[in-house]
Amino acid sequence: MRAAVYDRFTDDFDDIEVREIEDPKVPPASVLIEVKAAGVNPVDWKLVGGGLDKFLPTQFPVIPGWDVAGTVVGLGFDTPEFEIGDEVVAYARKDVLGGGTFAEKVAVPVHAVTKKPAGLTWEQAGGLPLAGNTALRTLDALGDLDGKTVLIHGAAGGVGSMAVQIAKAAGARVIGTASERNHHYLRGLGAEPITYGEGLADRVRELADGPVDAVADFVGGQLETTLAVLADDGAHASIADPTVTTHGGRYIWVRPDGATTARLTELVDAGKLSVEVDQIFPLAEVADAFRSSAEGHTRGKLVIVP
Repeated sequence: MRAAVYDRFTDDFDDIEVREIEDPKVPPASVLIEVKAAGVNPVDWKLVGGGLDKFLPTQFPVIPGWDVAGTVVGLGFDTPEFEIGDEVVAYARKDVLGGGTFAEKVAVPVHAVTKKPAGLTWEQAGGLPLAGNTALRTLDALGDLDGKTVLIHGAAGGVGSMAVQIAKAAGARVIGTASERNHHYLRGLGAEPITYGEGLADRVRELADGPVDAVADFVGGQLETTLAVLADDGAHASIADPTVTTHGGRYIWVRPDGATTARLTELVDAGKLSVEVDQIFPLAEVADAFRSSAEGHTRGKLVIVP
């Protein structure tokens, strides 16, 4: 099969190349997925430079990618949950960095897999799992949001835009930070947009007419603002700043979990969650996709197609 690979940690994305490698083996309780689309996430390009080498063992050559949407084409022993031909999605992170999803095929443990939402294209489905799971797990950490006011830092990004929709579906009032060019987009998702930068805390308190009940941080570097606008009994969580734990917050690290992804598919099927695809890249342009992601101005998701 064809796959994008890198042979060592590197700061040069052009070291990633597409080559022919053997198809993955399919362990028991796993499925072999023919990849139709795979979302790009910031963690993917950070890993290329060894960003999580302290925590994850690595087996070179590494195929990057933790998102996948595709068709089941092989079954490991004792995998009654799926059949050949099933259309599925998964957040496919494994305990060893190596066999990722930017390839024509990937083997994924069955506990991480669920059926693809019928209402999404392959490209939209490929961008759903990691960003959606991150948004959902973060909001779960904030408790019951019905009738609450929630501030979302980075509301127009891949994770933030899904968090806006999930929070709205839960009955929350959502205030979302973004550049002014994305304010119209956020209004379309049901959020009240606000420009980030100097004076943000004052603008949030003015718009909310006081403190907010909860804060979800998807960009990092926002702790001072979060604490300045959060109610005394409020909850906050971050995916980018582990120091929030010293101030009563939750630091979120998302686990592969098909049941959680299935909750996302239910929201999609109910018309409460959609996936904005910003750009689609062929497998040979993974380096360009990583450069685009690293610029930090993407609205919605970047997606790789084999």
